[in-house]
Amino acid sequence: MTEFLAEVVGTALLILLGGGVVANVVLNGTKGNSSGWIVITTGWALAVFVGVVVAGPYSGAHLNPAVSIALAVAGKFAWAQVPCFILAQFIGAGIGSFIVWLIHIDHFNATEDPNAQLAVFSTAPAIRNYPINLFSEFVGGFVLVFVILHLKGAELQGINHVPIGLGAVGAIPVAFLVWVIGLSLGGTTGYAINPARDLGPRIMHAILPIKNKRDSDWAYAWIPVLGPILGGAIASFLCCLNF
Repeated sequence: MTEFLAEVVGTALLILLGGGVVANVVLNGTKGNSSGWIVITTGWALAVFVGVVVAGPYSGAHLNPAVSIALAVAGKFAWAQVPCFILAQFIGAGIGSFIVWLIHIDHFNATEDPNAQLAVFSTAPAIRNYPINLFSEFVGGFVLVFVILHLKGAELQGINHVPIGLGAVGAIPVAFLVWVIGLSLGGTTGYAINPARDLGPRIMHAILPIKNKRDSDWAYAWIPVLGPILGGAIASFLCCLNF
C-alpha cells in the first residue's frame, strides 16, 4: 500500500466508524439511539485505533491535516508531502462519510431533526461563541499533537530512554488520547481536532440528497479547521524547544 492510499483508507475507516457511532446515537430508529456521549467518545477512540493500525505501517497514520502540518513544523515530515497527505485525508473522509450515509439512509429519512443529521457529518458548538469555540478546538488540537509527539512510534520511552514495547497494539495510546480529549474537552464543540474529519464530511453533507436537511453551517466550518491546525503547530513548536 502506498502512503497516499494508506492515508485514504485509514481516514475512511476513521470516519466510517466515528461517523457511524454518531449516526447510531443520534438518528431515529437505530439500535443505539440516545445511548449518549460515552458511547460516542468511545466509538471515536476505537475508530482512531482502527485507522492507525491499518495506515500506520505505510504512512505513519497521520489521518489529520493538523498532524501532518505539525510534524512538518517539527521537522519530522517533509513539507513537500503535506499537500498530498491532506488531499488523501480529505478523500478518505469523504468516502467514509458517504458510506455512513448509505448505511443509515433509512434512519436519515426517519430523522426530522436536521441538526441531528448534520451532527453525523460534522461538529457544532453547544453554545455558539466563536472565540471560545476556536479556543476549545485550539486546546484540543494542542493536546492531541503535544502528546503524539511524546509517543515514539509503537513504543513509549521509559526511564533512560528504554523503550516500553507495545508491539502491534502501538495505536492504543493514541486511542486513549482521543478518548480523554473527547471526554474532557469535547463537550463544548464536539472535539473535531481534525480539519479533514470535519470539513470533508461537511462537504458531503452539502452534496448528498438528504431528506429534510438543513444548510451545512458554513459560518462555523472554519473553526474546526483553523483551531486544530493552530493548536497542533504551537504544540509542535514547543516540542522543538524541548518542552
